[in-house]
Amino acid sequence: MNIAVIATTFALVAVAELPDKTMIATLVMGSRSRPLPVWIGASGAFLVHVSLAVAAGRLLELLPHRALDAIITVLFLAGAVYLLVIPERSEEEKGTAEVGDLAEGTAEVGGPAEGTAEVGGPAPTPGTSRIVATAFGVILVGEFGDLTQLLTVNLVARYHQPFSVFTGALAALVAVAALGAFGGRALLRFVPLGVIRRVGGVVLTGFAAYGIYSLVR
Repeated sequence: MNIAVIATTFALVAVAELPDKTMIATLVMGSRSRPLPVWIGASGAFLVHVSLAVAAGRLLELLPHRALDAIITVLFLAGAVYLLVIPERSEEEKGTAEVGDLAEGTAEVGGPAEGTAEVGGPAPTPGTSRIVATAFGVILVGEFGDLTQLLTVNLVARYHQPFSVFTGALAALVAVAALGAFGGRALLRFVPLGVIRRVGGVVLTGFAAYGIYSLVR
C-alpha cells in the first residue's frame, strides 16, 4: 500500500463525486428514507463499481507506454471539461430522476414494501431491505461509465498501484455517500456544489496539462 497514492486518489475521487448525480441521488434518498440503509446500499454499489474500475485499469496497463499516457491524458481532459462545462442543475435533475424511476420500478415489481398498510390506511413505510435494495440499484445503474469510475480506471493505469487506488477510491465514495445520506442538505448550505465542481475541474485540468507536457516533450 502506498499512502501517497491512497491520499491522492481519495482527494480526486471525493472532489469528483461530490457534485455528481449519484451523490445527488444519495442525498435525495437519504432525505426521503432512513439514512443508514441508504448509505449501506449505496456503499455496496460503489464496492462493485470500484472493483470493476480497478480491473479495467489493470487491463489498460497492458497498452504501450505512450498510448497509455495519451489515453490517460484524454480521460483527465474529458473529466475536466465535464466538471467545468456541464451545468450543476443538469446533474441535480438526473440524480433526482434516477431515484424516482428506479423506486417506482422496485415498487411495481416487488409489490408492497415491508410494513405497508392496507389501502386507505396510513402511508406505507418502506422496510430496511427495500431501502437498501433501492439505494444499491440506483447507484449501481447511475455510476456505470460515470466520471469517478473513469477516474479510478485512470489512476490505476497511471500509478500501477491497484490496491492503493482501490482503497482510496472506495473510501472516498463511501465517505461522500455518508455525507449525502446523513447530512447532504446541511453541507450544501455551506459549500455550493457548483464551487466544488469548478475546483475539481481545475484539478483535473492540471493533470491533463501535465500529461500533454509529458507527451510532447
